Amino acid sequence: MKRYFLALFFLAGTGLSAFTQTPAETSYEIYNTKTGNKINWNELVSNLDSANIILWGEEHNDSIGHLLQLDMLKALHQNSKGKFAFSMEMFETDVQPIMNEYLAGWISEKNFKKESRSWNNYKDYEGMVNYAKAAHIPVICANSPARYTNMVTRGTLKALDSLPKATKKAYLPPLPIDTLTGRYSEKFLEILGGHMVPNMHLYQSQNLWDATMSYNILKASKKHRVFHINGRFHTDEYEGTAARVLRKTRQTVRTISCFNEEKYDEKAHQKLADFVIITKK
Repeated sequence: MKRYFLALFFLAGTGLSAFTQTPAETSYEIYNTKTGNKINWNELVSNLDSANIILWGEEHNDSIGHLLQLDMLKALHQNSKGKFAFSMEMFETDVQPIMNEYLAGWISEKNFKKESRSWNNYKDYEGMVNYAKAAHIPVICANSPARYTNMVTRGTLKALDSLPKATKKAYLPPLPIDTLTGRYSEKFLEILGGHMVPNMHLYQSQNLWDATMSYNILKASKKHRVFHINGRFHTDEYEGTAARVLRKTRQTVRTISCFNEEKYDEKAHQKLADFVIITKK
């Protein structure tokens, strides 16, 4: 309750609207996977104080999780002493100018949603984007444009070599891109039912996705504290996007995995992230 009123006080003082109400504490549980202890929201935020990069893995249909993401965006923004940025899987690098135009108030929300190719469930992210707009927080469109991931799916990562240099520089991470092996490829194979062939190209497109997000997160982190959200497959078990960020920065990185589940299973969930949030429906 205290946290909610503090948020309202801050928003009132800056002319920002509350956007949504904080979820009831009974609708979620938070666990520090390093200690195995259940913690509260304020303890989670406090544990993130030292982190310059925070990676939040979500389930895209988790309504409670999306509300908590908005609360986290507010908390990190309010607690950050320097520059702060919000990074999203949900928008692709080539629509960054459109995002910037919307944040600046130059274009309508209707045009923004249409021309930025916003996801069908954009309403779940609308509060976060509009909070960033009102608070003048940069929003990073971190994902690879779908037309380029499709090039890889239809061919290989080498297909990207045929693109003009200006296109690669504007929208993609530096090439060539490493294809992550080990546990990450095993997880991907499990999702496909154990059949990698002929889906290796699909796995390479997944690597393009991760490489693009990690590149944009790291680029932003040179001048900003960064809060990034993506589907949790990209960051669970410190793989995918998380692995690429962790191996290329000395900054403190913290990861969160948030999903709907009946209860916390320490054996199964401990390996997922630094913090696990179990949401209740």
